[in-house]
Amino acid sequence: MTLHPQAKMFLDQLAAVSKGAPAIDQLTAEQYRMISAQMFSQTGGPPEEVAHVENVMILVDDGEINVRIYTPEGEGPFPVFVYLHGGGWVIGDLDVVDSTVRALTNASESIVVSIGYRRAPEFKFPTAPEDCYAALKWVAENISRYNGDPSFIAIGGDSAGGNLSAAVTLMAKDRGGPSIAYQVLIYPATNFAWNTPSMEENGEGYLLDKATIDWFTKHYLSEKDKTSPYASPILAKDLSGLPPALIITAQYDPLRDDGVLYADRLREAGVNVELSNYEGMIHAFFWMAGVMDAGREAIEQIGKAIQKNYTSEK
Repeated sequence: MTLHPQAKMFLDQLAAVSKGAPAIDQLTAEQYRMISAQMFSQTGGPPEEVAHVENVMILVDDGEINVRIYTPEGEGPFPVFVYLHGGGWVIGDLDVVDSTVRALTNASESIVVSIGYRRAPEFKFPTAPEDCYAALKWVAENISRYNGDPSFIAIGGDSAGGNLSAAVTLMAKDRGGPSIAYQVLIYPATNFAWNTPSMEENGEGYLLDKATIDWFTKHYLSEKDKTSPYASPILAKDLSGLPPALIITAQYDPLRDDGVLYADRLREAGVNVELSNYEGMIHAFFWMAGVMDAGREAIEQIGKAIQKNYTSEK
């Protein structure tokens, strides 16, 4: 399929407003955070009403982070979805993804806990996955106080958040818990080698490009850390025993094959995987439900998958 008209319109508009803008390697992390926040502040669509939103500061190694707990309407107790936002481990925050998370809360009829992990370059690898693992443990121990069902905790995220979700799922297996019932990996980065066919096919002109990926990589981790399974989950020796997975990819995304190849590895290890490729779509479409129908479709797909798996666990 050719590029979807909604994706093409977004890219054309972005190109028009970006004329004369500095190259990515000329920007500081803080500058790019501001630019990206402005770009994505409206793309998620109008924020949906949910029953309750609460910010909680939790302790992590050498500090604390904010987690934002979204509760849907209803009696509960509710299944729980720990959401890790994307943004190349450098950009993105709880406010940028607020509209997306509200929609996820309603679509999944779940308590969604959005994790404000510490970002690079101020906090390099392995801070982000360790923060997210600490947050998962906090959720497992405390979510019943928020009317969440600790017997069903799913984890998921997009792009860097998908990478972190896969890493934390491995950590939970390696460290004896907490138990994760389901994983949702939305165009995840799974290998810092960046050597897939989709990287060559889609490395220029589709929002996320090679230069930006290189910039993120240099900010996030050192050369020696790239082969850690908590950085490149596809390099883990044993993926058996991991929870069932929904992996979402986009046709015109340089990270498409990262998701496809990780799905293959999981299946080889006996893990139940649903792989869903969104034809005609680009990276970050999940954050763009307000301007791309596919973003809304992905939210609905994830919501139904969580509900289905929660029901089957009962």
